[in-house]
Amino acid sequence: MRTFVIVWSGQLVSAIGSYMTHFAITLWAWQLTGQATALTLIIFSSQVASLVVTPFAGVIVDRYDRKKLMMLSDAVAALSTVAILSLYLTGHLQVWHFYVTSAINGVFSDLQEIAYSASIPMMVSKQDYTRASSMGSVLHYSSNIFAPALAGILYYSIGLLGILLIDLLTFCIAILTVFRVHIPQPVASRPSLQSQTTLLQEMLVGFRYVFAQPGLFALLVAALLFWFAHDIGASLYSAMVLARSNNNASVLASLSAIAGVSGVIGAIIMSTLGGPKRKIHGFLLGMVGAGISKAIFGLGQSPLLWFPSQFCSSLNFPLLGSSNDAIWLAKVSPERQGRVVATRSLLLLVVSTIAALMAGPLADRIFEPAMMPEGWLAGIFGSIFGTGSGAGMALLYVISSIGLVLVGAIGYWIPTLRDMETTVCDHDVEPYSSK
Repeated sequence: MRTFVIVWSGQLVSAIGSYMTHFAITLWAWQLTGQATALTLIIFSSQVASLVVTPFAGVIVDRYDRKKLMMLSDAVAALSTVAILSLYLTGHLQVWHFYVTSAINGVFSDLQEIAYSASIPMMVSKQDYTRASSMGSVLHYSSNIFAPALAGILYYSIGLLGILLIDLLTFCIAILTVFRVHIPQPVASRPSLQSQTTLLQEMLVGFRYVFAQPGLFALLVAALLFWFAHDIGASLYSAMVLARSNNNASVLASLSAIAGVSGVIGAIIMSTLGGPKRKIHGFLLGMVGAGISKAIFGLGQSPLLWFPSQFCSSLNFPLLGSSNDAIWLAKVSPERQGRVVATRSLLLLVVSTIAALMAGPLADRIFEPAMMPEGWLAGIFGSIFGTGSGAGMALLYVISSIGLVLVGAIGYWIPTLRDMETTVCDHDVEPYSSK
């Protein structure tokens, strides 16, 4: 675990810087426009760019040095931060500039994520897959603890400029930590061994691998449905909280910190106990728990209900995430991890992009006007959600949360998904042939 922990530590520092920047950009864009669409388009720009590169990213990761790819990705992200800094200092920074840099970062962030995920089986033993995946959750949620709190405090003292400088420093730290360690490469990832196949054939390996095994296909479909519903709500989250709290950045920062604390607790529990013996139970039950908690969050109109429901919601994601990742790491051979991860990422990006593209217009053009005092939905749901700014987004958020519960619950009624751990062999027991 030593090499993995070193790489993980550098990524943790970088993630804190990136989350701080994202938080600051959210505040800056909301103050400038006051529209949910502006915030969702930043997410959308990143996802569209990732859609283009992901099919190639899996092949690239399996062919070339994953360590160098991770360093390259951090370097490009650092350069995009420099570009934003330059525009800010010259007084030319506009919201659409974030769309461009988000697109660039989306390309290389996707490449880095695939390279990182595909390297896990090369850095840790099989029995540590769940532990390594849980540490990934610690990375994500630790960033949620520190980044919003720091950004919320620093934004009004050092501004967007100071936070961008901090982000730039964290990228340098991430690059140095990866540079100082040796990350083993699977023999089959060498270009010379892949020369007999075309790029298109290699891009399709991940799809054939998944689609040829009903259990893996069912697992992927469940994840796609879950994240589609989740990302509709997630795209509205910041705008909804700011609208219902009178633009109170401290409330948004506190919610992110609570999510981080809860996520870290959940990840530590998973890392210590190893999660359920049958990982599919953790996957499906985590969906149900997250959906119920998020529905309660959407029903709330103040921090009194937001804080505890956010804590309960985030507690479920290390369970479902690490359970899902552990299954894929166990079922897919290391030399194909890059292409299979890319397949999963591509399809998840498609549904997430559709969700992000839908969420803003649905909120701004349909649900928000409908939940104004004279709106056509106010008479039906006004007594539950209230009326006015943010009420329509809250209604849509609850609808998406109910979708999460349904995906997890219905999963138990589908034998192909419920029993997939026994019907799909581990890669070291009966390797899959793509020929």
